[in-house]
Amino acid sequence: MTDTPENRVTVSERAAKRIAKILSNEAEGSMLRVSVEGGGCSGLQYKYDVVDSNEDDDFVIENPGAIVLIDTVSLQYMEGSEIDFVDDLIGQSFQINNPNAVAGCGCGTSFTI
Repeated sequence: MTDTPENRVTVSERAAKRIAKILSNEAEGSMLRVSVEGGGCSGLQYKYDVVDSNEDDDFVIENPGAIVLIDTVSLQYMEGSEIDFVDDLIGQSFQINNPNAVAGCGCGTSFTI
């Protein structure tokens, strides 16, 4: 996939700070992998894992102290998305603002394309 501003996945400043905080408690060189898998109440859901290595074809987003990896299959579903971190009255969570999603569940963790 060609990396252009239209399809690039971005990480908000709030999310980058939270990712950096999470990774600071993990082993040196840890990264956050974000992927899309089948499941959830809307058909697809986001999955977050802390990993210590990346694949050659991963899309890599680097911020100070926060490296995010997205595999090529998941990237197809996430083109143009922003990974954000929300801290409000109902709790704290990562939320992905995905322009490709046509529907989502109330909790924001699953979606339909």
